[in-house]
Amino acid sequence: MLDAEFFRRWMTTAAASVDREAERLTALDSAIGDADHGSNMQRGFTAVKAALEKEAPDTPGAVLVLAGRLLISTVGGASGPLYGTLLRRTGKALGDAAEVSEEQLAEALRAGVDGVMALGKATPGDKTMIDALVPAVDALGDGFAAARSAAEEGAVATVPLQARKGRASYLGERSIGHQDPGATSSALLIAALGEAAGGEARDE
Repeated sequence: MLDAEFFRRWMTTAAASVDREAERLTALDSAIGDADHGSNMQRGFTAVKAALEKEAPDTPGAVLVLAGRLLISTVGGASGPLYGTLLRRTGKALGDAAEVSEEQLAEALRAGVDGVMALGKATPGDKTMIDALVPAVDALGDGFAAARSAAEEGAVATVPLQARKGRASYLGERSIGHQDPGATSSALLIAALGEAAGGEARDE
């Protein structure tokens, strides 16, 4: 079973991953966006980490609702509302339980992803964070490692796609050949799940 401490560890692990990969995220975004995805995500997850160190909610759902609320208020552009919706919806779906199963997390995360798709009006193949999140949720029933692999493969699979949503869509065919930064940061978030559960951090 997964308790609040696990979810706090997930968020702080994600913060460390975003911090480590911020330059790469910004480089990806400079090709097809505003060149600020890395710095925006870094600012948001730094705020999440600081808040969790200060108040530490005592249920899994409360951890994610707090994290989502902070991402909405601190991350610029479209990423804040999208990531905030992902975590808040997931947290609310978990309810007030002190512990949740991996199956319950998978169901809740699917609700979160559905919320992101509704807000961003994006579907798989649009070259967005959804291209990493949907396969990750589909694979989560087979464990955190499977979800991580699916998310990373989904992010890489955005390279040949033409963006149909977000800033990158303005580039039309020029968006082809670039990995989507949102899908890449989403893959980092999913990878952090396995690390929080005691899996090996990826060697860079």
